[in-house]
Amino acid sequence: MNIGIPKEMRTGEYRVGLSPAGVQSLTGRGHSCFVENGAGEGAGFSNYDYEKAGAQIVYSAHEAFGRADLILKISRPLKEELELIRPGSTLAGILHLPSANQEKIDYLLSNKITTIAYEQIERPDGIRPVLRQMSLIGGQLAAQVAAHLLQNNTGGKGILLGGMPGVPPAEVVIIGAGVFGRSAAKAFLGLGAQVTILDKEAEILYGIFENYPMIVTMKATKANIQRTCAYADVVIAAAASPAQTAPVIIPRDIVQSMKPRSIIMDISIDQGGCVETSRPTTHDQPTYVEEGVIHYCVPNMPSVLARTATHAFVNAALPYIQEIAQNGVVQTINENQDIANSINTHDGKLVRLSRITNK
Repeated sequence: MNIGIPKEMRTGEYRVGLSPAGVQSLTGRGHSCFVENGAGEGAGFSNYDYEKAGAQIVYSAHEAFGRADLILKISRPLKEELELIRPGSTLAGILHLPSANQEKIDYLLSNKITTIAYEQIERPDGIRPVLRQMSLIGGQLAAQVAAHLLQNNTGGKGILLGGMPGVPPAEVVIIGAGVFGRSAAKAFLGLGAQVTILDKEAEILYGIFENYPMIVTMKATKANIQRTCAYADVVIAAAASPAQTAPVIIPRDIVQSMKPRSIIMDISIDQGGCVETSRPTTHDQPTYVEEGVIHYCVPNMPSVLARTATHAFVNAALPYIQEIAQNGVVQTINENQDIANSINTHDGKLVRLSRITNK
């Protein structure tokens, strides 16, 4: 199979669709990999690294997309990238199509492009292995970012996350105890913050309480969300599910009740956001202030840890990529339910996007 690894065009995206080690595993099985010039630079992979792994370096995005039966990306393609994809080919990436513009969905359907959303690959035990890797990284990164945003020189209130003897630590509220939320809780706890975590599922809260009794656990009711946001220095809003747009769990009136210069990090912004006052930002300009509250809404958080994130992503995704390359898309869909769960468009039809809305 011909496999294309283009350079990401989206602003602030430093990751790459496949590492040299991943390329070597495919070329060793007889597949051809076309890597766009400089595609791996953000993650620290040179053209030479890819050539040594058996790839062919191509010098235009048009060639990387156009020669491929299977395109391996990270972020959802921009319009100019979509137009380079050959009709009938397959696109794999962290796509978050439920929050995509309807025009992009229509293009994928009319050109019969099969889309594989890595974040929706789901095993029988309910684990989403690729999404889990990115969520683990993002959770740890959230604590780093919050510590920085609390500094005076970034507009924060000048609070040390872990406090000092005689000075209380920062109050961190995490809404959503999925992989991201639990990873963030561990990271904030390790830095000495006072952590409260809310979720709708009692069993998840029981597990957190048993393993981390120093973390305050609460049911994610509207009253509890309002109460905890009112005293929080940092709010991590991480309520979303793959294949759906994120629900709005923090309306504007709750934002208005928060302390001045406190911080909201909307982790679900790549699925539309779960805070009414959220809008996407970038790594270059990650924050804005609304209702007196600092908002951090960067959709591709792990991209600034590109080398770690690419390796972690490939560790989880490579077995699936190998199977698609070896057996073809149709056979893989029919034989591997994990992959079948991740198909969004195929043969001109929507597969798992019944909840899609215009954005």
